[in-house]
Amino acid sequence: MNPYYHRTHFLKSAARLSQSPADSGLEVAFAGRSNAGKSSALNTLCGQKSLARTSKTPGRTQLLNFFTLDDDRRLIDLPGYGYAKVAESVKRQWQQALADYIEHRQCLQGLILLMDIRHPLMAFDLRMLQWNTLQGLPTHILLTKADKLKSGAAKSAELKVRRALSDHPEISVQRFSSLKKQGIDECHQVLDIWLELATVP
Repeated sequence: MNPYYHRTHFLKSAARLSQSPADSGLEVAFAGRSNAGKSSALNTLCGQKSLARTSKTPGRTQLLNFFTLDDDRRLIDLPGYGYAKVAESVKRQWQQALADYIEHRQCLQGLILLMDIRHPLMAFDLRMLQWNTLQGLPTHILLTKADKLKSGAAKSAELKVRRALSDHPEISVQRFSSLKKQGIDECHQVLDIWLELATVP
């Protein structure tokens, strides 16, 4: 694990893009269906137990949550999409915030897209991937909760996703488990490139 990520701390939340920090530096955003494990993954990747708030209730993340590594680098926890027990008007509001962020945020370098390995490439996921491709945004998929499957089944699930996306070199895929601390180094390698951490002493 790269200890640089241990310094990550909460910066601010924003209900809409206009409330975000200045559009400068480098950002990587985390997105995924509600309950795909975004907050848990962020905590695991940053070596902290409660950096991002986790909940068993889908749809807990309803704001753009900004976490800072240093003055020039940030990680963003985006609102979960898909299922959530909230009013449709509220859901539309935070989905719009997510859309505006991805479409207009100039400092966004890439997107980590989380999918439950048992239910990958669902309609919302495919829509998100298409959206990112249209924006020219590289995407790294974390197939979360890999510990829920036996090793052979997990490898097979990953291979199916890779094959389905073989025509998209801008999309990469890996297995990940917050519970078993699996896949941390592999994801850090992607983040290191996007956040240009090789230039940090």
